[in-house]
Amino acid sequence: MVLKKRRFEFHNGRGGTALTVRVIPRAARDELAGVLDDGTLRIRLTAPPVDNKANEALIRFLARLLRVPKGNIEIVAGHTGRNKLVSILDLDPEEAERRIMAAL
Repeated sequence: MVLKKRRFEFHNGRGGTALTVRVIPRAARDELAGVLDDGTLRIRLTAPPVDNKANEALIRFLARLLRVPKGNIEIVAGHTGRNKLVSILDLDPEEAERRIMAAL
């Protein structure tokens, strides 16, 4: 996978940021694995995709990565799939991008 230097496809949500995420469950470790060509964040999680465990792990991971409370993160779409739309309240897209680029 080639990481490109480009702006993320974040959107100004109502009071926050919306971003797309592709989750790879049952990975060896929790990590930000890169950015796909369409701006989707690729995130590996150790949690299995059963009983909502991967979704809960994703919220915990994003909260740590973006330094926001878990309560500010909501999976808006894609609860049962690998591709998800995530809303983060009280974090503008520019700041989210800055924090993610620092983690890469």
